[in-house]
Formats: sequence, structure tokens, C-alpha cells
Amino acid sequence: MSDNHTQRIVNKAWSFAHLLRDDGLSYMEYTEQITFLLFLKMAHERTRPPWNQPSMVSEGLDWPSLLAEDGADLESHYRHILTKLSREDGMLGEIFRRARQQIQNPATLKRLIVDLIDPEDWSSLAADVKGDIYEGLLARSAQESPKGAGQYFTPREVIRAIVDVMQPGPDDTVCDPACGTGGFLLAAHDHVLREHGSTLDPDQKRHLRRNFVQGMDIVPATARLCIMNLYLHGIDADPCPVRPGVDSLASDPGDRFSMVLTNPPFGKKSTVRIVNEEGELETESDAYERQDFWTSTKNKQLNFLQHVKTLLTINGSCAIVVPDNVLFEGGAGEVVRTNLLQQFDVHTLLRLPTGIFYAQGVKANVLFFDAKPAREKHWTERLWVYDLRTNKHFTLKMKPLRRSDLDEFVSCYRPGERHERTQTWSEDNPDGRWRAYDYEELVERDKLNLDLSWLRDRSLEDAENLPEPEVLAAEIVEDLRTALEAFEEIAEELAAD
Repeated sequence: MSDNHTQRIVNKAWSFAHLLRDDGLSYMEYTEQITFLLFLKMAHERTRPPWNQPSMVSEGLDWPSLLAEDGADLESHYRHILTKLSREDGMLGEIFRRARQQIQNPATLKRLIVDLIDPEDWSSLAADVKGDIYEGLLARSAQESPKGAGQYFTPREVIRAIVDVMQPGPDDTVCDPACGTGGFLLAAHDHVLREHGSTLDPDQKRHLRRNFVQGMDIVPATARLCIMNLYLHGIDADPCPVRPGVDSLASDPGDRFSMVLTNPPFGKKSTVRIVNEEGELETESDAYERQDFWTSTKNKQLNFLQHVKTLLTINGSCAIVVPDNVLFEGGAGEVVRTNLLQQFDVHTLLRLPTGIFYAQGVKANVLFFDAKPAREKHWTERLWVYDLRTNKHFTLKMKPLRRSDLDEFVSCYRPGERHERTQTWSEDNPDGRWRAYDYEELVERDKLNLDLSWLRDRSLEDAENLPEPEVLAAEIVEDLRTALEAFEEIAEELAAD
């Protein structure tokens, strides 16, 4: 399928989103309704040639039964379907868990079914194309409403670069304990198909479909979108590979994985969220007391870092997105960094540019490390740092980050042959973005600060090097938001004392 056809479907779906917005539906609510309808259509398609599979959906609750209705009967029947399917077991029940019919106008619902969903043969589309269409909707949703979907999005260009250097294989098990809509899990799955698809044996194909990925997300609606996204990409597992409404930090799940890829939620405070009887989330701030943690803290990011190290098998590998405070914060932060460098091989740090996340005010990094067996000597010998932030300026709309912007990082990383890395920085080339720090250098730094920067900020030296006005304005807004969030946290803590 051409990019134009893919874009045509996304644009068509988006036109309905604007129509439903007039009926009071948010973009995320609309995307969720698309989730339900797409699932019903695809379940029906799989009962026909060439698949000829038994229907996952009972007769009378399936796509043909929905097509047959009209007017008020259609609205009533759609509500009946959602109620019935929400009581099913397995992946089906998870997709429809607490599903509600939110399209109040029967004529609009009919148009959505007949004009958007029914004409396309979704099951015959390549998995990546279906995913592009669906994720295109989600991305548009996030752009229009950054406080909605945006919090769950890692830029796909960053995800692709991370997966390209991590190189998941057909025998790996990949976990994301804060999976959002499934970007990391899908990219890992697609990487295996792209790199190994023609050589997979039947057991590997089965593993890829049923056991390769596992995700958790504390927000049930987001987890639902992830499950559907996985389904659209051909992942069909029972039990469901995604656990909705799960607070990953609450306990050690016991499962271990050969690879963890994750971007935990931004924000420093840890929270415990409980789904009440009405299906709503109740939140209270708390620290986690876990025996497998090195220290107790309310810093959510530090807790996620401690959590993911527990999830790894020996020699398992992790890539985790962390904000700057994880790199330099004292107290619990220093304890976590000290133990991580001693007990794991923390080999790579990617400093991400600002202006690339839907959530504003974010200064983030990607930390790469491998799990190792216990020993007295520290495992980290050298930390390699790639600075993609200094003198780099991106915005979501005016100058978005491209995958090509990460090409040099991927090349410097040398996936599969890290022992052959060479620095691009030197005294003769002070503008090189790839630099190594020995363990001894790191532990001598105050509080074991890993917020490492060596490049000169050209904008501080010459006004001509300032970014474009719209980029500069966006960066100022991000800095102000970050400062405001810090003051709000202080105010909350003072009020609580």
C-alpha cells in the first residue's frame, strides 16, 4: 500500500474526529471508539478466506450484526455488544473492559461504520501499514491535545533508533512496564520481522506472536489502545500480553526478561493509583518499600530505574528514558547511580534534545545498561555519552526530529560490536558529540553526577548562533514550565508538612 493510501485513511478518520468533537467527544475517546469498531471488523475478516478462522466474537455480537442495524436500534445494539464483550475472558475481554458507547448520534455512528471502517480490508493490509494508520490517529490526537494522549508518546524516531541499537532477536522476551500505546513493543516486534522474518522457524513464529512482548500500564484506557495496537500488528496471545490498570512499581512481578525498553511517565513523584468501584482512578502519593530496591524514595523515575533492573535476566539489556534529575539528584539518586554502576554494565547515555516530546518542559536522556552476575568488582568500566542536545534545536511542528538526526548516534553505538567504539571528541575536535568517561572519572564527580556535558553552547557566545525565534520561544516556554513544576512540587510538600 502506498503512503498516499495510508494517509488518505488517516485523513478520512481524522475528518470524523472533528465531526465527533462537535458532539462533545475528545480525540482520545474517539480513538477508543475506533479501537472497538476496528476490532469487530477485523474479527469478522478473519472468519473469511484466506484465514477461515473461527470467529473470536459470538454471532449476534459481530460486525455483520452491527452493519444490519440502523437508527436508534444501531445505537442500542452497539451498546449491547460493548457490554457483552466486556465480560469475556482473555484478550477480547481486555480490549472491551469497561467499554462505553460514547457516540450519541446514531447517524454519525452509522457513517463511521459504513464509510470509514467497512470499506477497508484491514486484515489484508501489511501489519506495519495498519499500525501506521492507527498510530497516525493516535499521534494526531496527541498533537491536538497534548495533555491527553501526549503523555503516553515517545517520539517514534527515538524509539526506532533505540530499537536499532538494541537489536532484539527472535528468541528475546521484551518488556515495557510503562507501555503506553505500545510503541517500544511494536518497534521491537517489527524489527525482528524485518531482520529475521525469512529465517524464523515455526517455534520462533509462535513465540513472536504469543510470548515475545509483555507490557503493563496503570491507565486502563491507554492499555486498551496498546492491546488493540498489538493486535493490529499481528500479535495474538492468550493470556493477554498487556496488563491494564497495573501499577508496575507496586511489587516485583517475578517475571524476568532479556530486554526492557521503556519510557516511564514524566514527573518526579511516585503515586499509587487504585481503580475504584466506578472504574475511576484514585491517586495518592507514596514511596515504595521493596526489598529488591536499593533505596526508598518518592521519586517515580528513580523507582522505575530500580524496577527495570529487577526485571532483567542475567546478561539482559535495558534502554530506559530518564529525565535529567535522575542523573544528578543527590540522596536517593546518588544511591541508585552508585549501585547501578557497580552491579550493572552502564555503557551508554544518549542526551536527547528538547522540543521533541508532546509533554512540554522535558529534558530527557536514554540510559543503556546490561545486567550482570554478582561480583565484588564494579561492572561499569566506561560510560559512552552521545550529546544530541547542545546546539540542537527541534520543535514538534516547525522543525521535528527526524530518524536521520540519530544516524550518527546509531553509527557510533556500534550495535553488536561495542568493543570497537571510538570517540569523535578529542582535544583536537572539541565539537565531537561522542565521548567516553572511565569509571574512575565518574565516581570522582560530586554525588556521582552523570549529567555530563562538554560542548560549548554557541548561542551563549554569539547572538548569530541563536535558534530561530519560534524555536527560541518554545525553549523558553519549556524552561519556564520546568521551573513552575519544580515550584509546584515544593509548594505541595510545604503544604503537606
